[in-house]
Amino acid sequence: MAELLYDENGRLLFTEEMKENYTILIPQMLPVHFKMMEKCLAKSGFNVETLTNDGREVVDAGLKYVHNDTCYPALLVIGQFMDALESGKYDLNKTALLITQTGGGCRASNYIHLLRKALTKAGLDYIPVVSLNLSGLDKNPGFKLSIKLLISMVFAMVYGDLIVLLANQVRPYELNPGDADRMIVKWEDQLVKQFDHLRNFSNMKFRKNLASITQDFAAIPVTRTKKVRVGIVGEIYIKYSPLGNNNLEDFLLAEGCEPVVPGLIDFIIFKINNRIVDIDVYGGNKWKQRLMLVLQHYVEKRQKELIAAVSKYPDFHAPETFEEISSRVDDYMGRANKMGEGWLLTAEMLDLVSNGIPNIVCAQPFGCLPNHIVGKGMIRAIRNNHPDANIVSIDYDPGATRINQENRIKLMLSTAKKKFAQG
Repeated sequence: MAELLYDENGRLLFTEEMKENYTILIPQMLPVHFKMMEKCLAKSGFNVETLTNDGREVVDAGLKYVHNDTCYPALLVIGQFMDALESGKYDLNKTALLITQTGGGCRASNYIHLLRKALTKAGLDYIPVVSLNLSGLDKNPGFKLSIKLLISMVFAMVYGDLIVLLANQVRPYELNPGDADRMIVKWEDQLVKQFDHLRNFSNMKFRKNLASITQDFAAIPVTRTKKVRVGIVGEIYIKYSPLGNNNLEDFLLAEGCEPVVPGLIDFIIFKINNRIVDIDVYGGNKWKQRLMLVLQHYVEKRQKELIAAVSKYPDFHAPETFEEISSRVDDYMGRANKMGEGWLLTAEMLDLVSNGIPNIVCAQPFGCLPNHIVGKGMIRAIRNNHPDANIVSIDYDPGATRINQENRIKLMLSTAKKKFAQG
C-alpha cells in the first residue's frame, strides 16, 4: 500500500507513486466516448478501467451510501463505484476513483464530496478520489493533465459524437446485425493510435478522419425501410448512460424505431457559452470572456466540419450547428437559464420537432429540479407552438419500475406509429 499523503485540509491526495501501481476506476456514461478517453489516459501512463457493472445491485449500493433525496444520477454513479469496490474484483489498497467535477451550480459539483463520504461510511477512506475538472479544483500530484492528453480527450469527444451519430443511423437498418458495433471498435482503436503523434491533431488530419469514418459507416449494407425516429433528451447522465435510462436506446431499437440522440458537442459549447453569458449578465473579467469566445469558436468550427462530412451523404441526417439550435429557444427563455442542462434541453426538443422528429422521450431523473423546469416544464409551451409534438417525460428513480417506464414510452410510440402509418 502506497504511503498516504494529505493536503492542508485533510484531503487524501493521489500521488505520483500511486500512478505507477494503482487502478483508476471511472463510472460509465457515454460508452463510446469514455472508452476512447480510457485509452487516452492509458497512453499517458494511467491504469484505467471504465466500470460496466449495472443492475439492481448498483441502485441498492447507491441507496445504502447516498441519501435518497439526492439526485438519481449521483446515486447511480456512487452506487456503481461502491458496488465495484465491494465486488472483490479489485485490490482496494491499490485502487483509486476518478469523477468529473464541473464547479457549477448543479449538484454534480458535489458528487465528489458525496463519494468521499460514502467511502468513509464503508471504512474505505484510504481510497483516493481524483477530480477531473478544468476549474483548478482538487489538484493531485499524481494526476496532471498534459496539453497532449487534453487535446486527445477533446478530439475523442468530437470523434465519439460522429461515431455515435452514424452508428445510430445505421444500426436499425443494417443487413448484418453487429456491423455498426464492429465499425465502432475499429475506429476507436484506429483513432486512439493516432493520438501518439501531435501531427495527427492537425485540421487537415481531422477532416480526413471525419471523411473516412463517415465513408466507412456509409459502406455498411443496409435496407433503408422507413422507421419511426425517436429523440432522446434530458439530464446529461440519464440521457446518455444505459445504466441511467435502463438501456433506452436498445428498447427503442427493439420497438422498431431509430433512436436520435443529440451529441455531446452542443453540451460542451453550451458550457463554454455559459461563461460568456455570465460576464454579460453579472460582470467579470473581459479577458476571460474573450478567451472563452475563442474557445467557443474553435469547438464550433470542429462541429461545422463534422456536419460538412455527414452532409455529403444523403442517407445520413446531419445535426444542426450550435448557433442554429440555440436560436430556437429565443422565444422561450433567456440564455442565463443555465443550471443543469438549462436552455439547451428546451432547445434540443425544439430542434428535434423542427427537423421532423416530433416523437421525444424526455428523461427526468429524480432530484434534478432544473431539469424538470427546462424539460417537463416546457413541454406545454412547445406543444402550444408545435401541435404535432409527441413528447413523453419519463421519471427515472430508485422506485420507478422498468416495466412502467417502458409502458409509458409504448403509449407515446403507439401515437407515433399511427401517425407514421398515415404518412
